[in-house]
Amino acid sequence: MDLQHLTDTLPTTPALVLDADTLRENLAVLQDLRQRSGCKVLYSIKALPLSSVLEIARPYVDGFAVSSLFEAKLAAECLPAQASLHLSTPGIRPDEWPELAALLTHVSFNSATQYLRLAPNTPASCALGLRVNPHLSFLDDARFNPCRAHSKLGISLDELWQSSYLEQVQGLHVHTVFAATDFKPLIATVAKLRSYFGKDLAKLKWLNLGGGYLFKQIADHRPFIDLVLQLRHDFGLEVFIEPGKAVVGDAGHLLATVLDCFVSDGKTVAILDTSVNHNPEVFEYQRQPSVYGHDPKAAYPTILAGCTCLAGDVFGEYRFHQPLAIGTKIVFTQVGAYSLIKAHRFNGYNFPDIYVHQDARLQRVKHYAYADYHQQWSAQA
Repeated sequence: MDLQHLTDTLPTTPALVLDADTLRENLAVLQDLRQRSGCKVLYSIKALPLSSVLEIARPYVDGFAVSSLFEAKLAAECLPAQASLHLSTPGIRPDEWPELAALLTHVSFNSATQYLRLAPNTPASCALGLRVNPHLSFLDDARFNPCRAHSKLGISLDELWQSSYLEQVQGLHVHTVFAATDFKPLIATVAKLRSYFGKDLAKLKWLNLGGGYLFKQIADHRPFIDLVLQLRHDFGLEVFIEPGKAVVGDAGHLLATVLDCFVSDGKTVAILDTSVNHNPEVFEYQRQPSVYGHDPKAAYPTILAGCTCLAGDVFGEYRFHQPLAIGTKIVFTQVGAYSLIKAHRFNGYNFPDIYVHQDARLQRVKHYAYADYHQQWSAQA
């Protein structure tokens, strides 16, 4: 997708533009892994549950991974027959469980108490599993670290080892990383599972290795393929992975327009018609997104700021080869995952339109109107 052409032709902003070709490239990498290793691939829809993405992903994956009743219902609408639908989440409402469980093929209970409370009310059509915390930390930022001290994610490996749960469930689920670009954490995690349970892993039917790996950015997939083949050979396990960002992260771009431009304390500030509320991880994790046209050596430094009255609604300082002016288009690149799914309408600013770019055409697939905002906040029955 030609981003310069996109800025010249997109009629209105803010807009999230999804590149179908990039989506398919990412999915083709996963399909190759399926063929070479025999693993099963699930798209983790928490990254972006847009139905257009689910439809594009469907031919390439074995199912979807979800974390709630609403996600499960949306996924089930797009799933073909015989596809897998996996759930893993710390919080399951007991009043929702009958409806939720009826949609699932697999569940990885997050704790022993969750398992003991809900397993008896789970239909036989749903395979029971447990999420395991192997206490292996590969991330310095505790906000992303599933294995941080006092983690809420998964039953302790030691607790599982000392219990009889392995005799009762059909599978285990592990997830230890975020945006990893090599397989060393996965190899270490599986090695620890093997050191604890050895041949007893053969008592299980499946193992879910979670997500968090950016497969297209990893040059050598052989370690992953060898690991999966070994697990299947040694224990007869069905092996699942559930990528999210690896599917949609680099396929989404957020386009905005400069509404105002002025100098504040000696620095140029450009106010955009979007905000960090459309990409909340910028504010949550102080993460500066990539911008098309930014060059660290360029002559015109500019602070890109959002349009809300929050002082911290700032994307960061960027440098451009030409000064920005009112009406200039800005493109935040590679923001397809965990952006619009977390967005909100603080100050009453609308959500971006959503476009899908495929076959050299832009199609608007979603537009939000005042009626959506009114429905959200009106207290009328």
